[in-house]
Amino acid sequence: MQLTEKHKQYWNINLKISSILLVVWFVSTFVMGWFARELNEITFLGPLGFYMSAQGSLIIYVAIIAYYAYYMNNLDKEYGVHEGELE
Repeated sequence: MQLTEKHKQYWNINLKISSILLVVWFVSTFVMGWFARELNEITFLGPLGFYMSAQGSLIIYVAIIAYYAYYMNNLDKEYGVHEGELE
């Protein structure tokens, strides 16, 4: 099946937002963990490295999921592939 130009645009936008959010996930998970000792010198509700490990990264994960769902719902409506409301 041949994809139309509209399908290609939709898929490219989907890949772009997914890539950006994966970079945010990687930074909040691995980079923050790698620099935890240095981050502990910054105090924000306690040592920042500990705070990001204990609660901050979980908040970021939930925010990533919420933003992706919101963004994709709007993109689905724009491209006419929205599932619609339950009746």
